[in-house]
Formats: sequence, C-alpha cells, structure tokens
Amino acid sequence: MAHHFANGIPAHLSMWQRVREYAVPPSMIETAAARRAVGDWAGACAAARIDIDLDLRAVRHRHGTELVTRLRTDLRRLVPDLLRWHMPRIAPDGRLRPGLTVCLARYPGSGGTTAPQLVVRTPPAWADAGQRMSLALWEERGSGTPGQHPRYPHPHPHPDRRFRLDLHRHLWDAEHSGELARRCGVGALPGDSTWATARWADEAELLLRAEGRPHEAFAVRLGARRHGVFHLVAPDDSHAPICLPLRETPPQEVAALPLLPEAAARVLPDLELLRAGLITAQRLHPLVAAGLAASGPAPMAEPAPAPAPGDPHRVECRGEIHRIELRDGTLTAVDHDPAQLRREELLVALGGPALPCLRAIDAVHRTPEALPAVRERLGHGDVTGALAVVEGLLGPRAVLRDGPLREALESAAVRRLDHGLFRAGLVAGHPAAGASGVGNDDTYASGTGRTKAAGRRPRLGRHTPHAMRLRLSRRTRPRIALQR
Repeated sequence: MAHHFANGIPAHLSMWQRVREYAVPPSMIETAAARRAVGDWAGACAAARIDIDLDLRAVRHRHGTELVTRLRTDLRRLVPDLLRWHMPRIAPDGRLRPGLTVCLARYPGSGGTTAPQLVVRTPPAWADAGQRMSLALWEERGSGTPGQHPRYPHPHPHPDRRFRLDLHRHLWDAEHSGELARRCGVGALPGDSTWATARWADEAELLLRAEGRPHEAFAVRLGARRHGVFHLVAPDDSHAPICLPLRETPPQEVAALPLLPEAAARVLPDLELLRAGLITAQRLHPLVAAGLAASGPAPMAEPAPAPAPGDPHRVECRGEIHRIELRDGTLTAVDHDPAQLRREELLVALGGPALPCLRAIDAVHRTPEALPAVRERLGHGDVTGALAVVEGLLGPRAVLRDGPLREALESAAVRRLDHGLFRAGLVAGHPAAGASGVGNDDTYASGTGRTKAAGRRPRLGRHTPHAMRLRLSRRTRPRIALQR
C-alpha cells in the first residue's frame, strides 16, 4: 500500500523520482543491452556514456594473462546502464557525486605489487557536463601504472571506502543482479526509515571477511562528522550475526575501523519509491524490476495520473480559436494565410503589435512548457533526449530565439567544452580558480591546475615539485613589532 505524506513528498524521494525519470533514459538501456547481447562491452559503455581508460595490453605486460582474463570477464558482465542507475548522487538535482572513485572489483597482486582494482570515476563538479564516467584500473603504487590515465589527473584517485561496490556486485554485474532482493532485505524493510538496519549485521560480516579481519567493531556513517560504532557478534556458523552498539569510541579509533559501505547502510531508493507509490515497476530498470519481482513483494499502488494540460496548439486570436501546428519542420499558424503572416511579421519588426498566434509561437520558442523537462535532461547529460523534446515542440527546422530555452542549450554546450578540456588534460582545475589577475607564472601545484590567489600563501601538497617545496619552505613570515 502506498504511503501518503501529510507535508508533501520528502525531498530525497522527490530527487530520486526525478533521477529515475531522467538520469538513465530507456533509449540508453535499450542500446546498451543490444550491444552487450553481441559481446560488445565497450559499445555498451559508450551507450551509457562511460569512457574507457583501460589499456589491456599494458595490464597484461605488468600483471600477466590471468588478471587480464579475470578483468575481461568482469567487463563482459558489467551492465554500464545498471551501474549508472545505482551510482551515488547528490542533492538537490540528483547528479552524480563528483570527483569520486568507486571500486567495482579487486584482483590479487603479483610480483610484490599491491592488489589492482577495477574502478569507475566521476569528474569534478566543474567538468561534470554530460554526466560521463570513466573505467580504469587503479593501483596504489606509482603514477605510471595502468591504473593512472596518462592525460589528466583525477582529484580523488584513491577508491572511496564509503562508496565501494566490490561487495555489491548485484548493483552492476549481470550474473549477480538476481541477488538484489536478498541483499536489499525486501522482506525486512525498516518502516519509514532510510537506514537498512536489519541488514547491517550480515553486510558487516561480508565486509569484515573481505578485509580479512575477525568479528570485531565496524563503523557506520550516520551524517556529517557523525558515525555509529557497532560490534559484530556471531557465536557460530549456525546462528545469525547481530550487531551491538558501542559507546564512547575515540574519533581516532573510529577512523581506523572498517566502514560499512553506503550501499549496505541505506535502503535501496527504488524500494522507497515503490513503497511510497512514486514509481511503478514498469519504470524501473529491467534488471532491478526482475530482481525485485523474484522476491514477490506486495503490489504497489499506481500513482495518481497527472491532470491533462490544456492544448498548447489552440490559441484565441481575434475572437476565433486558431490552430498552431508543425508544418515543414516549424511551428506555423495554419489558420492564417502565408501572405498575411509575412505582413504581420514585418509589422512586428517595425514595432507594431503581433497577432496572438505569433505571440504564442514566440512564447513557445523562448519558454516552452516543457522547459523544466529539457533542463532536467540536460542536467543529467541526456542531450539527445533534450533535443528530441525541443524538436517535438518546435520542429527540427526551428530557429531558437533569445530566451531561457536557448540559454539552457548554450550553457550545456559550454559546459561540455569544459569536460572535454578536463579529459584532454588541458585544464585540470576549475577554469575560474586563477581568475584573480595572476599570471601563469604563479602556478604552484604541478598537475593540479590550481593557481594561487592574489595575496594568499600557497599550500604545500604532495603534487608540489621538490624544488618549489624547498623555495616555499624557506620563506619567512614578516615580523611585526608593537610600537608604543
């Protein structure tokens, strides 16, 4: 039974509802599935807007054939559109969490090297146009390994332990997608809470086992700078594990404890949407819908149908109802003679009043009713879908006029250029970071693209060249004497 909210839909559910509608369009799912069906994993990634930063030959040369074989197997089983469906997102727009490195799989190291990891990365916020992601093989040692892309530095290349998915293959692996209902605890939903507390003990046991640690304490991030610490208790193999809260744990010890991943700590957003009646199973990703249907959850109520809007192609003009339709690829007032329309357009150009039909066409070109849907699609990187909406409203031969619609499309194009510069390694930091009148000679962090602001002492980082570190460390602060 669907829940009814007295004070409106909660903000996080409203965000996830928009994400499910716009972030992974059906056309992406269909194209990626068709390419995966013929064994084209790279084509499926391209359809899901995921770049490949992997050099399999370099991986084979460094780690051997066995690791490459395992890596190829995981790439063939990867469902890139399903991965995008479950990627971490941020409020309020529901875009991908920027500057993130998420571990998908871990492999055993060889020859004394650390264990490499298959990771997916998101660009920084200033370069997130298109909402693209990238696949890479990360390795902790050195920067010239196959895990580091040769063209651009990532702001956070180390895998984030809070957003790891190597223990949750059902969120991206086709072979494990059927485990979704069991791993999400469909039969033990914790009421209206967003925390999957009923699954914490089982998920913590998997986490500690993967970390090679015995049954001990683990941490759960409950908010900004706030963690809960629990002790896993598992008497023997025949008893279900339980977790008991611990109190008065020093922050230093909490930071050293294994952290329960976000995918295990919280309820699956799709379950919350279904429970609230904000989405139907038909609008879910096919693998998500199949995984949840296998558990036989209670049928969810259909959302109330939205009221039908008024017909935007009927205009009251000079006491009559006139039609506006697409003719020859553009919106046209079909109830007016073409010669009359040309005279009226000339009159408008000379400063005269416009016909109601022409005013309606001009308003649709500048601010159509579907402008919010166009902006949502552009924000989530679905440029093709946004242009399809525009063409459906204005026609494929329409010339955009100055207004919010044109500004939204131009802004999306400019931001896509920023992403291209980031991918090419030409701009590694925000383009406006050095807009303080400081020349290029003031760049102090090699490979980071950051410039020091006027009058600000630069910080020493691990990317700062050795010679620059010596020069900056020898600077002395000015001494100020107190005079009476």
